[in-house]
Amino acid sequence: MTDIKIRITDREGVVHEIDAPTDMNMNLMEVVRSYELAPEGTIGICGGMAMCASCQCYVKSDHELPEKSDDEEAMLAEAFNVAENSRLGCQIHLTEDLDGLEVELAPES
Repeated sequence: MTDIKIRITDREGVVHEIDAPTDMNMNLMEVVRSYELAPEGTIGICGGMAMCASCQCYVKSDHELPEKSDDEEAMLAEAFNVAENSRLGCQIHLTEDLDGLEVELAPES
């Protein structure tokens, strides 16, 4: 079992440094939900299918992430508060390469 360190700034501006497992095939949205870093019902509403943008986040670190899928691009094109570094947390699968990842949760609306 290998855990990685992730730094997540929640929607209130509070920084959380957490340990996230890489051996459970989890994505960033699932980690945010499991650590309860956003109120229940406000993140991952679609269950991680890239269909709601409720898990949008801003990637603050220089990590190499996989390219956005067509579904992710389409969802971000319709989302609010999108920035150049916006990604859907449900599309960021946790791997050892993401140790030290820093993200900020996008505003809820």
